[in-house]
Amino acid sequence: MERPRLPKLYPITDARLSGLSHAEQVRRLAAGGATLIQLREKHAGPREFYREAAEAAAVARSLGVLLIVNDRADIALACGADGVHLGQEDLDPSAARRVVGDKFLVGYSTHGVEQAAEAARLPVDYVAIGPVFQTSTKENPDPAVGLEGVARARAALGPAVPLVAIGGITLENAPAVLAAGADTVAVVSALLAESDEIEQRTREFLARL
Repeated sequence: MERPRLPKLYPITDARLSGLSHAEQVRRLAAGGATLIQLREKHAGPREFYREAAEAAAVARSLGVLLIVNDRADIALACGADGVHLGQEDLDPSAARRVVGDKFLVGYSTHGVEQAAEAARLPVDYVAIGPVFQTSTKENPDPAVGLEGVARARAALGPAVPLVAIGGITLENAPAVLAAGADTVAVVSALLAESDEIEQRTREFLARL
């Protein structure tokens, strides 16, 4: 399958961290130059998640930004998003692909080299590896893989599969993560921790990358 070229910065929304709606986070991230954003909501029920996702998707469409919904292929489809990002405990990527079709972006989280190698054989558009460094945005994070883990995942995937690195990535360490073999860095806290600085932080990341 032909896989898309991803932007170097992959912001992920977090309503609790930012204190903002997902739609407003999309608006501010896009204003800073983001072109692909993941909506992640771990605390809302399905109806609230869909409502938030639909509002965010409408903003993303109006701004020409691609929106990826975390975990829920059904909500991603229903709200008119552009893709879904699946974790190890979510719907199997092969089953999700049958649900969403060939034109939908499907990403998949892995937490080690063996999982990354297995993911390369699945019908996914990109593979994520992490956490690269210690992270505070997940309640029970997997062990950090470090820059060596990113490099090993890159080798396991080969050049054809885009690799997204996530977990503890900052403005300072992001270039080293790309140098280790990641195509893209997924960022949460370093972009969203100060809600009034989201646009500025996004611009700073893009300039650094």
